[in-house]
Amino acid sequence: MLVLSRKKNESIIINDHIVVTVVEIRGDKVRLGIEAPKDVSVHRREVYEAIQNQADARPQPTRLYEDD
Repeated sequence: MLVLSRKKNESIIINDHIVVTVVEIRGDKVRLGIEAPKDVSVHRREVYEAIQNQADARPQPTRLYEDD
């Protein structure tokens, strides 16, 4: 894991297209602003995991194979 230090209003850039900016620091909480292309999904980890769990719980379509 890469760990970076940033102050309020400072940013990091990921892959030339995603900008993460420290918007506010209040006590032990940090607010981040994220600029990303519309085709890039951005979620909090707990939301992402819930989405993944829902996708895993869906029944998969049954595939029928024909004998040659």
